[in-house]
Order: sequence, then C-alpha cells, then structure tokens
Amino acid sequence: MNGPPPASFPAFDVSKSERTDALTVIGLTVTYRIRGRDREVLQDVSFRVRRGEAYGLVGESGCGKSTVAMATLRYLPRNGKVKAGKILIAGQDVQKLGADALREMRANSVSMVYQDPTRALNPSLTIARQVSEAFEASGASKHDASERALDMLRRVRIASPERVMDSYPHQLSGGMQQRVVIAMALASNPALLILDEPTTGLDATVEAEVLDLIAQLRVEFGTAVLFISHNLAVIGRMCERVGVLYAGKLIEEGATRDVFARPRHPYTVGLLRCLPTRGRTRRDAPLDTIAGSLPVPGSVTQGCIYAERCRLADARCRRDAPPPHRVSAAHGDQMSRCHYHERAMTLPRADASDDTAMVETRAATERARANPARVLRAQNVSKTFHVGGTALRALDGVSLDLAAGETLGLVGESGSGKTTLAKVLLGLSAPDAGSVVELDGASLAPRVTRRTDDQVKALQIVFQNPDSALNRAHSVRRLIGRALSRLAALRGAAQEERLLSLTAAVRLPERYLGSRSRQLSGGLKQRVAIARAFAGEPRVVVCDEPTSALDVSVQAAILNLLADLQRQRGVSYVFISHDLNVVRYLSDRIAVLYVGRLLEIGPASAVFDGPHHPYTEALLSSVPSLDLDAGSGIDPDGGSAGEAQHNSPRNARVQRIRLSGDVPGAASTPTGCVFHTRCPRKLGAICEEQDPPFDDAGEGHQIRCHIPVDELRALQTATQDHDHDADGTH
Repeated sequence: MNGPPPASFPAFDVSKSERTDALTVIGLTVTYRIRGRDREVLQDVSFRVRRGEAYGLVGESGCGKSTVAMATLRYLPRNGKVKAGKILIAGQDVQKLGADALREMRANSVSMVYQDPTRALNPSLTIARQVSEAFEASGASKHDASERALDMLRRVRIASPERVMDSYPHQLSGGMQQRVVIAMALASNPALLILDEPTTGLDATVEAEVLDLIAQLRVEFGTAVLFISHNLAVIGRMCERVGVLYAGKLIEEGATRDVFARPRHPYTVGLLRCLPTRGRTRRDAPLDTIAGSLPVPGSVTQGCIYAERCRLADARCRRDAPPPHRVSAAHGDQMSRCHYHERAMTLPRADASDDTAMVETRAATERARANPARVLRAQNVSKTFHVGGTALRALDGVSLDLAAGETLGLVGESGSGKTTLAKVLLGLSAPDAGSVVELDGASLAPRVTRRTDDQVKALQIVFQNPDSALNRAHSVRRLIGRALSRLAALRGAAQEERLLSLTAAVRLPERYLGSRSRQLSGGLKQRVAIARAFAGEPRVVVCDEPTSALDVSVQAAILNLLADLQRQRGVSYVFISHDLNVVRYLSDRIAVLYVGRLLEIGPASAVFDGPHHPYTEALLSSVPSLDLDAGSGIDPDGGSAGEAQHNSPRNARVQRIRLSGDVPGAASTPTGCVFHTRCPRKLGAICEEQDPPFDDAGEGHQIRCHIPVDELRALQTATQDHDHDADGTH
C-alpha cells in the first residue's frame, strides 16, 4: 500500500510536499467489495493541495469525488479499503495513524462540511450545545467553549448569534444551518477544510453568502480547501486549481483558469458545454450533452476509460490507456490523460445538426406570442397558514397567467412562496377565500379531490427529488402504467403502446421497464417521473427544482427533454428553480416572488437584461457564472470564442449586491414595500409606509417598486458601466 508512486504520476518532490502541503494524495487506489468482488472506484489518483490553497474536484456522480474525501478522513464504509497509495494531511500519513492519533487529527487538523447540514446537526440539541462540543473536542473548557462558540457564530456572519445559540436546527434556515456547520468545522482552526457540495440546496443569495464566507475565512485562518462540487461555476469562482475525475481516474488537472478556458480532455469540454450560459435560451440551440453513462467500476481494463463516450476515440484509444500529457499553460502546468489533447477543443457539438428542432421551437414561440391562448390563470391568490395560533401569510395577492406552450419561470429565495403557489395551482393546498384559479377559463376547485378527472390530468408536477415521488419497490413499467390506467380509453395493447411511446419520448431505454426505481441513476429516475407526469396528456406541468440535484450532464439532457416535449405536445410549464441560468435558458417569462408577494413579472429577456426590481438585481448579481460564451476558449458551437468575447455586451463580471439580514418570516411581513428592510436602493419613509404599485416597463414587463422604471434603468446601467471599468473592459 505504501510502495513507490506509480510511474504515471506527474512527478513532484514528495519529501518537500510533506512539509509544505495541507494534503498530498499519491497513487490512491480504493476498492469496494461488491457481491464478492473488489471493484476499483479510484485508480491511481494523485494531487496536492498547498497550504492556503483552494483545490476543486469535479465530475459526474459516481466518479469518485466523495470517495476521495472519505478516504482522506479514513471514513470509508466497511466494504471499502485503500488498496494502494498514500495520503498525507499536514505531513501525517493517514493510513499509519493509530486510533488515538487519527481521532486527534480529525479533531485538530482536518474538518469536513457535507452537502446537507441537517445530517450534521443533531435535531434534539441546541446550536449552543453542538457548536460548544466542537470546541470542547479541541481541548477547551465548557466555559471557554461556550464563549468561543458565540464568537465563531459572529465570525461566520450569523445575525443575532445569542438567539441562534438557543435555537434548535429546525428553527434555522438552510443557509443559517450551513453557516453553523462551517462554524463547527472551523472550531479547531484546521489545516484542511473539505467541502462536499456545500451549496447545492441553497438559494443564489445564500449560496453567494456562504461562498463569500468560505473565501474570507480562508484568508483569515490560512486554511486549505478541498472543494467538491458538480457546479463548475462555483469551482471557477472559488478555486485556484481544479482536478477532473472520471470513473475514478484524474483525467485533467491544472489552474482553474487554464482548464476552464482551454480544456484538454473531451470530457472536460463536454461538461463545460452542458452548462446553460448567460444569454442562451432553448430557442437558440439545445444544450450539448454527453452520450452514454459512466462505466461500471472495474469494468474497463484496457484503453481509455472515456473511449465509449468520446467522439474523438479511435482504435488507439480503445487499445492503449493514455499517459498523463503535461503542457505549459498560462497559469502553470496542465495535465490531460488524452491521446489527442491538442484537438479536444475542436470537438463539434453533439447536436450541431439539430437545427430543424430549433427552427420549430422559435416558430412555436412566435405563434404562442401572436395568439396567446391562456391555459391557466391565477388571480389575487393568497394563502394563510395558522400555526400555534399565529397567522402566517405565505402568499399575498399573487396574480399571473400562463399561455399554451409557454414556460413561466418562478424565482425567489426560500420562503418566498414558490412551492406554496405551485401547491395551490395543483389543488394540493387550498387558497384563502377570494382567490381565483382557472383552467381554460373555468374555475378550479380549491382542492384536488373536488376537481374533475380531466382537470386533475391537466395539471401535473415533477418534483425535485424523484425518490420522494417514486415507489422504490415498483418497476418502471408499473409506475408509469398506473398513471396510464386512469385513462379509460387505454386498455391492453393500446396502453402498452402508449407506455412505450412515453418512454421513447423521454429517451428511457426499454430495457429499464422491468427495473425498480432504486436500481436507476438520478437522471433515469427523473425521466421516469417526467414520463409519469405526461401520461395523462397534461396541459400544464409544474417543475419544482427538477434538476437542482443532478450533474450538469444529466441536467442538460433533462432540460433538452423538457424543451422537446413542450415543442411536440404544446404543454405549458411553471418552472421553479434557484439556478437562474437554468431558468433563463428554459423560460419565456419570469415571475419574481419575495415573502409571498409578486415583485416583478415579464419576458425573460426583459427581466434579465433590465431594468429590474432591486431584489431581482440582487438575485442576478449572486449567480456564479463561467461566462463561457463571453470569455473562455470554449464556444458552445465548437470553435474559438474570440469573436463571442469581443462582441459580448456583458463581458465584465457583475458586482455582487449583498443583502443585509435574512428573509422576513411569514409572521412578520414588513409594512409598505416588503423588501424595504433589505433593499440597497431604499428611498426612505415611502418604502416603509406605502406598498408600491406595479410600474409598466413595456412589453408586459411590470416592476413593483417606488423607484420609477427610467430611474431604475439609469441606476443599473451606471452600476454595469462601473463594473466594466473596474475590470478594465469598455
């Protein structure tokens, strides 16, 4: 296990790295014992994280990212073991540590923050008890631990830390919980902080705050960071260097700016092109996708592990495993395990010939705009919950409509009322008296149980987590078949034909019909959920964060699928997401909610390009973006992005707008403009006392703000011009 490093490892001075690196991984090979066989899930992985550096690890689910983290901490499951290689943390060989030394290392040298903070917090203990325990584990007395816990909560920018100390985890927002977990992780002032998807479930503003916090604490504590994520934009913002994992192998590595600007492996190119970038919509071109799926661990014994999915692969690739080619790049050495690494960036898009679909999509959109047949209408919709004698106003007078074949994007922070509105539309939650919801001009009953079968079939939903919506014990055939069985006209052969037609439409291979949902990947499960939602020929499908937990490659395939189904079947979508790049790509119009109020609504291009409501402006400024169309070497159409960079109207980075305080609770909605307590453009008493009316910005774009539209436009244009000047672009 501790033999000499494999010859394939890009050489560096190991003895020097032991003294200077926070983490050194040399030739790491990890196996899992599965059905009596050892399967290699990591193969000869080598990288280093220098002290004070942030290193990103990216790749699809199943590539081995979390296994690297677990091996680093010696947290592998019982069926996992390190077969070969060496792991050093602050100069200590992790595999050689005894139980006491390992416990001390975990307490003082390395900490980890997981994706879901609720799994790291004990629901039965107060925050004070849990954070104090982290300091006690580092040797502090109970009194000192309590004082230091309070101070650490202040340092991670938690407002009213005394109140939070007395709270239980369920009483805090997701962003607040994550900050508490980070405070606990930093209690020991670790040399290495491992972050495993720490922002996946967070809103754009909260994500930006957490990322700012991590960057600030890196400077303050000098902590090295191993950042694991499938969000390439977050890695681009946070990390100096990046490694790309595929099927357990590190296939590309280098400075983040070099790897993302001029990737030298076809897999990295594919991942970057899967991203919906700023300004692109489904009417311009489908997202690029990566065909096929990851190989079963241990199944590839010869040649390049990516060959079966690569459009550059030839006989040489299937015969000979590529060595690590190293080249000098703008910001340091760059490594790629590809025989044809010089040609990787010249790959054409996988769907470059699918121009007919784009023409059809644009034509359908123009027809919908010319003849806006309204399929769904919500008028003055309010929803009040009563909890412990307190009235909680989750929705307040929301009015919007949806045309046939249109996608309405619904955005806002957690607690803004997006999911509550979706439940009201679907009849899963009854609105307050006076609220009106209509389908094709006919009023819908408040409860789904009182709606007709046709009305129930007309409105369907696709959830964020397909596991929560699919019975794990049922086969795919039964899951979709049960939805089809509600259609009286379909029986026997006709039902089977319809089932096969649906699975073909969502590109679900027929071989999976007999599989249980627990046997499927996340992307395949979501396809099953979409097929089931479309079983009854719905008029409207509510998509509630349907791609937020998916890798960028799977996300691209699902977004293309939704666009295809809309074009073919004329269905309308209400699309809820905190990923504003995804929302812009798929949506025709955008509605912005805040504390149950509609603050802005209009065409997607108008809302995103401005003028915007100050809240929308803050949301947009929080979104990390690689701006691949406007500044990297990757052009989505397969070529140089030089012209795109030169012609881009928004080449410069947008300045972050930091909102003070947290989202107000539904029990304490501010008077006047609901956003005035956090608004960076607040005028004064008028914002505190008077609810602003909607102001028309033209072409159906309405903004609910006391600041006139022309003044908003001037203010935001001035801010953008300042950002361009600050970045040296004009």
